[in-house]
Amino acid sequence: MVGARRIETAERRARIGLRHRLAACARASDATDVAQSLVAVHGTDPTSVYLGILARMAAGGIADIDRALYADRTLIRLLGMRRTVFVVTVGLAPVVQAACSDAVAARERRKLLGWLADAGVGPDVAGWLAGAEQAALDALTARGEATAAQLAAADPRLAMPLGLGPGTSSAGRFNVASRVLFVLAAQGKVVRGRPLGTWTSHQHRWTPLAAWCPAGLDEWVAPDAEVELARRWLHAYGPATPDDLQWWAGWTRTQVRRVLTRLRPAEVDLDGAPGIALASDLEPQPEVQPWAALLPGLDSTPMGWRHREWFLGEHAARLFDQTGNVGPSVWWDGRIVGGWAQDPDGQIVCRFLEDVGAQAVAAADAAARRLASIVGPVRLAPRTRGRTWLEQELAR
Repeated sequence: MVGARRIETAERRARIGLRHRLAACARASDATDVAQSLVAVHGTDPTSVYLGILARMAAGGIADIDRALYADRTLIRLLGMRRTVFVVTVGLAPVVQAACSDAVAARERRKLLGWLADAGVGPDVAGWLAGAEQAALDALTARGEATAAQLAAADPRLAMPLGLGPGTSSAGRFNVASRVLFVLAAQGKVVRGRPLGTWTSHQHRWTPLAAWCPAGLDEWVAPDAEVELARRWLHAYGPATPDDLQWWAGWTRTQVRRVLTRLRPAEVDLDGAPGIALASDLEPQPEVQPWAALLPGLDSTPMGWRHREWFLGEHAARLFDQTGNVGPSVWWDGRIVGGWAQDPDGQIVCRFLEDVGAQAVAAADAAARRLASIVGPVRLAPRTRGRTWLEQELAR
């Protein structure tokens, strides 16, 4: 790393405030700007999408996110990196599709073919599945939008139950319709539309892709899309390490080496550790006034890197669950200093895991009041995988 640009931890933290729209001077005017700045908004938990975007906007509420997702349709949910649901701008969707989703779709379809063979659908499993997929698309196009249960009623193939392994937690829980929709979503043919309930609901109606993209997704070849996605990620999350990129994108080491060979990032010194940054992005960042933020569980920022010690410190055991997903976190000036949750009365309560000083406490209290005004009387349910240790403590 002789002669490499040295980027200290303090500068990396300042970049979080600016690039991730968390510093007061960097707040966005609308939801689409936030999604573009983050590259992709982690969307496994629907509540996280709303709270994460609003934490980065200068003003706005739940209705503004609804408008971007379902009225203006400038944002779209898709299955992308690491087989995870993300919310991205419609313009970036073709890049994610070619760089990540197509490979996910191929794997999921092979898996479904195996389950169907085990279920005994007949000798031509591929033909059977192709017919079921077309039946689902035809029924969805005719209805405009539908749930998996509604589509299952449209064709007996879609209603067929699937046992996904005797003795497993998933055994017998799915019908063909739900798995076909999952594969079609990964292929970029259908989209998760409006939820069945409120903005916190995990159940969504399905919609043909044409509702968001009437002309379909632009065509990208995978190698070009991978380079473009890596470039955007490095701008938003760099400087970082190749390991961070590999983890975030869900790529293999071979893919990352191929992408970086074409992208040709600059080698940088991350406080003594080797890292990479865009060659055009080595200028020192402007100073940022200290900022506080309350970010939701599974937020895009703490989930943006594999190596998190430089902003997380020793707090991982209290803030991440057993599957590696972050819970609600309290940030001060580019690092995680605690967590937050709703108490039994629905109040937003914070717990600091270190002494941060009166200024940080006051700023976090202000962020908590703003969050409370957004959430209102809504009770935030635990994520699908459950609460972290700190969430359990705060919720008692």
